[in-house]
Amino acid sequence: MDFSLIVLVVIVAALAFDFTNGFHDTANAMATSIATGALKPRVAVAVSAVLNLVGAFLSVEVAKTISGGIVDDTKVTPVIIFAGLVGAIVWNLVTWLIGLPSSSSHALFGGLIGATWIASGSDAVHFGKVVEKVLIPALASPVVAGIVATLGTFLVYRITARAKQDTVGRTFKAGQIASASLVSLAHGTNDAQKTMGVITLTLIASGSLAPNSGPPLWVILTAGTAIALGTYLGGWRIIQTMGRKLTEIQTPQGFAAETSAAAVILTSAHLGFALSTTHVCSGGIIGSGLGRKLAEVRWGVAGKMVLAWALTLPAAAIVGAVAAEVSTLGTWGTVLVGLAGVVVALGIYLASKRNPVNADSVNASESAVPQPANA
Repeated sequence: MDFSLIVLVVIVAALAFDFTNGFHDTANAMATSIATGALKPRVAVAVSAVLNLVGAFLSVEVAKTISGGIVDDTKVTPVIIFAGLVGAIVWNLVTWLIGLPSSSSHALFGGLIGATWIASGSDAVHFGKVVEKVLIPALASPVVAGIVATLGTFLVYRITARAKQDTVGRTFKAGQIASASLVSLAHGTNDAQKTMGVITLTLIASGSLAPNSGPPLWVILTAGTAIALGTYLGGWRIIQTMGRKLTEIQTPQGFAAETSAAAVILTSAHLGFALSTTHVCSGGIIGSGLGRKLAEVRWGVAGKMVLAWALTLPAAAIVGAVAAEVSTLGTWGTVLVGLAGVVVALGIYLASKRNPVNADSVNASESAVPQPANA
């Protein structure tokens, strides 16, 4: 299989996005387990990384949705896909810096939609598929996960009301290890497929694969490995937000939140809905707070998260559109966009070093509202 230079560049960019997706979304699976002490931070991210890799091999339905669903693969070129990836990566890094758990999935979709629209016209975007496979699940999934987690948390506390609290704590800590592992498996099944879909779309657009092809084995393996490595890096800023700043979490809550999220994610992956695991897991955490009597849900933090969710797709689309406008001018345009992306990423990384959050400080008590400088 022969690849042009631009195809190789796009594959590298896709795997770079997959890596940012991993550390951006580690919190989805492990924030509550780390917050309650069910798992030590480093152990939690290691377990999550391994299960993300395993999950990548369980299904390819979401990958097919991306490679042959939201955009017309006959009107997409590797350069357009590269521009879309730049939009997604930039938004992932910005929201990671301020500690807000936005959707990596919607950043990817937004980047691809914006780049495709500006380069090939609005008819190259399948808006019906976007509504069916992206927007409706985005609205419904956190609500469903929240309701399930609310009911589950309420029932758990009713059932265990007369039990010894230390016994309850130990039991649900063990349960959290299992439920957090299930979320990690589900995350690999859902999110790693998005990068598989992008690489597969690139191969189809370049003529290396036939239209409507599924991802080859090497694509599945590399995408799973990239997201696993990113997961192991930690993403401590967002773990801190979801585990400490959204609501006070006890072990029964964590178990209910994780179990409800895993059920929703695995069901959607089977159906080919490319939903956001961030939305689902955040909904589960909020639901677990509502389900426990006297638990406080910090709606200010939740409101900022929802605002970030609403901005993600259009913001990434704008960056992707600008990147496509420049990239399609020629080789020098593509090089310029790539260099600009590297400079922005480096700047964000250096900004994060001013007030780092790591495995040792992730459970430190802080203000409930994340600030840009130290989130």
